[in-house]
Amino acid sequence: MDRSVRHLMRGVKLSDKGTPYEEKLFWCTISLSTMTLAIRGPTLRHPAPSRRFSFYISFFFFSPALSNLRPGFSFAFLISSLSQIHKRLAAMAEEGVVTVYGSGAIADPAKTSFSIKAGMAQMLRGGAIFEVMNLDQAKIAEEAGACAVIVSESISKGISRLIDPAVIKEIKRRVSIPVIARARVGHFVEAQILEAVGVDYIDESELSVADEDNFINKHNFRTPFVCGCRDLGEALRRVREGAVMIRIQGDLSGSGNVAETVRNVRKVMGDIRVLTNMDDDEVFAFSKKIGAAYDVVAQTKEMARLPVLHFAAGGIVTPADAALMMQLGCDGVLVGSKIFGSADPYKRVRAIVQAVRHYNDAQVLAESCSELDVAVADLRIVEE
Repeated sequence: MDRSVRHLMRGVKLSDKGTPYEEKLFWCTISLSTMTLAIRGPTLRHPAPSRRFSFYISFFFFSPALSNLRPGFSFAFLISSLSQIHKRLAAMAEEGVVTVYGSGAIADPAKTSFSIKAGMAQMLRGGAIFEVMNLDQAKIAEEAGACAVIVSESISKGISRLIDPAVIKEIKRRVSIPVIARARVGHFVEAQILEAVGVDYIDESELSVADEDNFINKHNFRTPFVCGCRDLGEALRRVREGAVMIRIQGDLSGSGNVAETVRNVRKVMGDIRVLTNMDDDEVFAFSKKIGAAYDVVAQTKEMARLPVLHFAAGGIVTPADAALMMQLGCDGVLVGSKIFGSADPYKRVRAIVQAVRHYNDAQVLAESCSELDVAVADLRIVEE
């Protein structure tokens, strides 16, 4: 039972005895209980008029009790104090963030705090994200257990531009998993368009660069951002800009060579292990060396990992590749669209999803890798 209710019941019993002190205690208890209700108003979602009424009732009950208990008590001071408390509670209610999802983005407030967007990204932890080019591939990925899809298109003459918003809308309408779309590095207008379309995440993709000197200020957007990196300094700079998920990027050519991805993942993880053993002076020097903000570097040291989700991307073709990335410490994997060119795309996507979920179970991995050699024949590494 609520503590304020217990006190109120005790006050009722004492008031029956009729002593002056106990009667004063009774009215004080009613007042404090009513004030408790008013203070809890924002949590209980009481409207502002109800909270204001509760304070007026508190004043009505509390005033005679205080006048008897403390002669000469300043009622002007009491009114001023109650008014200040009410204003503070109203401000707390307005500052409280209520997450409202509409079309995959937070609808209110206009600029969402980083912590809330990072919390949204945690839903992708331990999953596999697949790059898709059309609705059919998105459906296959969803049925196979993908945690999200990245909508992209074939690169024309080496340039990757914004995909047709109509394609994104159609995929969002037909699948239930989160949809990610790509914007060029520094192209904040493309990001604005994607946010208006209602994508769940925006990938600021280094496949094509619109601004060679500046990345998008991701704090200005409601939609969470995903960014790529190849080392710890680059990862922490993107986090400072507002990215809530990092792709530790390897090969971008689609050759199927996972070696570069492994090298970059090991480098990031190794630098974090070194960072955790540094003292404060060394952390300050290290942050300058890698070109990252000290507060983000210090947080990484304290957590002994990147402050946000980090997925591995590039050259991941087989279930064994995916399990390797998970065992190296990644939170998930991102798989390219060429996997849908295999003989049985559903089976391969499903095998990778299972490998990510059971990356420490060799028996499950063996079953996932079985009978996939023919399906991966067209995904062999292309020798330069």
